[in-house]
Amino acid sequence: MAAQVKVFDTTLRDGEQSPGCSMNLDEKVEVAKQLERLKVDVMEAGFAIASPGDLAAIQAVCAEVKDVVVASLARALPKDIDVAWEAVAKANAPRIHTFIATSPIHMEHKLRKTPEQVLEQTIEMVKYAKKYCSDVEFSAEDATRSDPEFLYRIFEAAIAAGATVVNVPDTVGYTTPTEMEALIKGIRNNVPNIDKAELAVHCHDDLGLGVANTLAAIRAGVTQAECTINGIGERAGNAALEEIVMALKTRQDLYQVDTRIDTTQIYRTSRLVATLTGSEVQANKAIVGANAFAHEAGIHQHGVLANKKTYEIMTPASIGLSENKMVLGKHSGRHAFEDRLVHMGYTLAKDKLDAAFEQFKILADKKKVVADEDIEALVQQKAADIPETYSLKRFVINSGNVITSTATVKLSHLGLDREEVATGDGPVDAVFKAIDKLVGMEFALESYRLQSVTEGKDAQGDVRVKIRQNSTVYSGRGLSTDIVESSAKAYLNAINKMYDHVKRRSEQPEGAEV
Repeated sequence: MAAQVKVFDTTLRDGEQSPGCSMNLDEKVEVAKQLERLKVDVMEAGFAIASPGDLAAIQAVCAEVKDVVVASLARALPKDIDVAWEAVAKANAPRIHTFIATSPIHMEHKLRKTPEQVLEQTIEMVKYAKKYCSDVEFSAEDATRSDPEFLYRIFEAAIAAGATVVNVPDTVGYTTPTEMEALIKGIRNNVPNIDKAELAVHCHDDLGLGVANTLAAIRAGVTQAECTINGIGERAGNAALEEIVMALKTRQDLYQVDTRIDTTQIYRTSRLVATLTGSEVQANKAIVGANAFAHEAGIHQHGVLANKKTYEIMTPASIGLSENKMVLGKHSGRHAFEDRLVHMGYTLAKDKLDAAFEQFKILADKKKVVADEDIEALVQQKAADIPETYSLKRFVINSGNVITSTATVKLSHLGLDREEVATGDGPVDAVFKAIDKLVGMEFALESYRLQSVTEGKDAQGDVRVKIRQNSTVYSGRGLSTDIVESSAKAYLNAINKMYDHVKRRSEQPEGAEV
């Protein structure tokens, strides 16, 4: 039996730090439940001290998931560790993850501490965390630009103080696979008590080497890989979970290790995270991109038809992509719809199933056939539902190439309906301006993306928007066979997220912020 590498997913913490990728509490819980289905070993649910919202979200995740370790990040400071424990205390398997910078540039310019002071603080804070929690992870921030001899000392001291995991972060994505392999071997050979702790690695992708560096570290003996879904994260992102896992699975002859990941949940997890964060996956992305299993060149098509292994080193089914295109229509019943959901890997509570089926029937009246992609989009949209502070009642558009576009929009707010008219540079712009009038504020449109869910003239338009209010970006999504309607829904979805975010922050207790 192959040795097992643990998968530590930090989508909810490091991934969410990617600009414009923030999620509300319900969305984080939805992702956490899916990560549990994916069978990650550890999920880092947030940075508890960062905000009351992060603290509440981690606590909500701990209440929902059972078969996974839940961690909260904390700087090597007593207050951070106190709040981290408050966040994960009720988890089935809690972990406190504390860190401090160890590179010369970070110690001198950020911490303004000497190496000896950093070493002393590490020992004190690991011991401090240990009084709360038996499972304590210690990370040496910017480890790959640190003096290896200092790393050996600090890891030895952290393990002696009670750390159960020591982590080597390539914080700025600076190292290369050759250097990473040498560093890991050096740690294993020069830290006398390294056998008493898990050795982990956390790689960023600034030079596009995050996955390669992680795999090099695994080859050198690392037993925990830290990563995110779709590789999201600060700057250029993190090593992508799906790429690491499928590389280990596909090339087990080389790596001779395995994970406990249910790879058939990979595609669904990728789509859910992309939907909730508004961070779309590029078409040529490895494993989960739209083109990952597409073949256009004639010679490739001929080869695949003769034998799929000619150009496919893994199957679409291995990541959860359905190879058949069963379609449903307006005459399909609830049983067929529910059966199709189960086949696609979705198990919905009765209320969510009822809502999804209702939306399916509405869509089926507009389309001749409803494809898997349509169903997936509907279910994911329902998963991302938030309270509707404003809801769309109706809209009327007057537009053409020789007149100024005009939109009349009616919204419902707190049980009252109001209507406004606005002009704009095209029907979508006019609708957005009418909504701004009704809401009573203007938003900066950071991005607008429209794509077809399926092929054909009756395809649903899937609109993703990002709007900025002050310094915060909110993402929204709208689905409709009418692209103006889907645009209005997406814009309102983002606005409703803003109101939900403000409401949740106001309801949190004071004293949890830095």
